[in-house]
Amino acid sequence: MIQEFTGARSSTQVALAELEFVYGFLYARVGNRPDAEDLTQQVAMKAIPRLRDGAAACDIRGYLYATARSALAEFWSARLSLRESELIEDVHSNSAKAGPSVANVAIARGVLAQLSANHRRVLELRFLRGYSLKEVAKEMNSTVGAIKVMQLRALRAAAKQDGAV
Repeated sequence: MIQEFTGARSSTQVALAELEFVYGFLYARVGNRPDAEDLTQQVAMKAIPRLRDGAAACDIRGYLYATARSALAEFWSARLSLRESELIEDVHSNSAKAGPSVANVAIARGVLAQLSANHRRVLELRFLRGYSLKEVAKEMNSTVGAIKVMQLRALRAAAKQDGAV
């Protein structure tokens, strides 16, 4: 009775109201209704029983979205047969970007020319051609772990070169 008078809502009511937005978030990332509905249901099943009564709406919303991101990672990991850490590393934005300036291309070529052949190759494949770590490893007949280390060393070496930002 007091809840109705003051307008206060329980944590469960807030979460249920937010699930529509969580569904939209998930739908935008999986692209089909059945999977988005299943994932939304998983989020509700995991999150709602763990909510604290009296929690702020923004805290509940944050927890729902964190749970949704975890459910998405599990979904894509299972769908693509990859570990979750590999999914994060190979995310590329598809946003349209302006081409590089002539000066920046010249600087990049100069820096790459000063690197060892392996360092130059890994950076070209990863950043100029957009290969995933897995694809670079296959191309260079190496392991993903070795490519990660080589990429880190190549980036450090490139940063030490004159003209590098």
